[in-house]
Amino acid sequence: MISQEYLDRALALATDTKVFIMEAGALAKVPSVFKENFPGRKAIVIADCNTWRVAGEAVFNGLKDAGATVSHFLIPDEHFHAEWPYVEMVEAQLKSSGAIAVAVGSGVINDLCKLSSHHLGQPYLCVPTAASVDGYSSFGASISYQGLKQTFECPAPLAIVADASVIAEAPKHMTAAGYADLAAKIPCGAEWMIADLFGTEPIIPDAWHVLQDVLDKVLSNPEAVAAGDKDAVSDLFIGLTLSGIAMQIARSSRPASCTDHLFSHYLDMTGHRYKGELQSHGFQVAIGTLTMCAFFDEFLKMDLTKIDVDRCVAAWPTLEEERSRALELFRDFVSPRLGYDSISVKYADAEAVRVQLTKVKEQWPELRRKYREQVYTFEKMQRLFRIVGAPSDPSEIGVTREQLKAMVPFTQLMRHRINLLDLARRGMFYDELVEAVFGPDGAWKIK
Repeated sequence: MISQEYLDRALALATDTKVFIMEAGALAKVPSVFKENFPGRKAIVIADCNTWRVAGEAVFNGLKDAGATVSHFLIPDEHFHAEWPYVEMVEAQLKSSGAIAVAVGSGVINDLCKLSSHHLGQPYLCVPTAASVDGYSSFGASISYQGLKQTFECPAPLAIVADASVIAEAPKHMTAAGYADLAAKIPCGAEWMIADLFGTEPIIPDAWHVLQDVLDKVLSNPEAVAAGDKDAVSDLFIGLTLSGIAMQIARSSRPASCTDHLFSHYLDMTGHRYKGELQSHGFQVAIGTLTMCAFFDEFLKMDLTKIDVDRCVAAWPTLEEERSRALELFRDFVSPRLGYDSISVKYADAEAVRVQLTKVKEQWPELRRKYREQVYTFEKMQRLFRIVGAPSDPSEIGVTREQLKAMVPFTQLMRHRINLLDLARRGMFYDELVEAVFGPDGAWKIK
C-alpha cells in the first residue's frame, strides 16, 4: 500500500483538496467530514440509480442521522454522460436547495457536481464509487459542450471520502478503465519531457514527482487489480487521486493527459459507439496509450544525432501554411476551427524549430536513455491491459486499425500542447513514424 506519509505530503501540495480518506467503512465518516468542512450548511446527495444503491442511500441516511439538513437528487436517466444539459440539471438542484453537493458516484457524477459547484462559487464533497478515472481530484471537469469535449477550469472537491470496500466491489470493467487511465500517464510523462525540452511547458517538479514516483508500483500488479484485491484496488484509486493532485498543482491537465487522451476526445466528439454503446473514457484512452507506446518504440529506434537540422528548417512550413492544413483537415469535423486555433497557439517559427531540433540532435543519446526509462514498450503495456481486462486491440472498442490511423493527424492538432507528433513533424520523420507503427510490420498492423 502507498504509505499514509506519502499521501500526507501529497495532500499538503494540493491546492483544492484538503481532506482525503481512503479506508474500508469510510462511508460512516462522511457526516463528520461534512460537518467539519461545511459547518452549518445543508447537504444534497447527488447520485444515480446505481450509485444511490451502492453508497448514496447510506450516505444520505448517515447525514440525516447525524442531524444534518439533507436532501437528495438522482439523475433521472439510466444512461447519461458528462454533457452540458446535466450540468444545468445539477446546478438547478444546488440553487433551489441552497445546499452543498455530496457527489456519490464515478467520474461523470463528480464532474457534473464539480462544474455546477464552481458556477455557484462553492466547494463540494466527493464520495467515489469506483477506481475508474483520475478526475475525482483533478482541477477541471471534462464536459461535452456544443459537440466538443472540453475541459472547464474548476476546483477539485474540498474533501474526498472513499470507502475501500465499495471501490473494490465496483464492476471490473470500471476498475480496468481506471487502470488504463492511470497507465496513460506513462507516455504522457514522456511527452511532457519533450515539451520541457522545447521550453513550451516546463516540468513542474512537485506535480511530476507526486504522481510519477508511484506509477510503476501501482501498475505492477494487474493480476491483483483484476481479481478485485482490496489493497491493489485501493492503491489504484490512490494513484488516480495523486494524478488529480498533480493537476491541481499544475493548474492544468498537463501532468496526466497528452496525445493518449486525444484519441478518446476524437471518439467522443465524433459520437463513436460500439454495439450501440458509447465507450468509457478509460477504454478509449487504453487504445490511445498503446498507440503512443508503439510510437515511442519506433521513435527510440531512430538515431537523431544524424538529423539534418538545416534541411528540416528549410522545409518548415509557415504559420499560414499550417493554418491552411488544419482548416483542410478539420473541414468536416464537428469543430472545423479546432486545429486552426491549436496550431495558432503552438506554432513555432523556423528559428525556434532550429533551436529545438539542435537540442534534440546534440542531446539525443541522453534523451533516448531518459525516454526509454520513462515509457513502457507497446508489448509490455498490451500485456498489462490484457491481464487487467482493459482493451488491448482497437477492435475491442469497435475501431479498425484504418480508423485509428486516420485519427493520428487530428490528435497532433487537437490541442495546443506539444507532443511527440509535433517533434516528428519538425524532424521530418512523421510519415516514417506513422508507417512504422501502422505498416505491415508495425504494432498496429493494418489488416
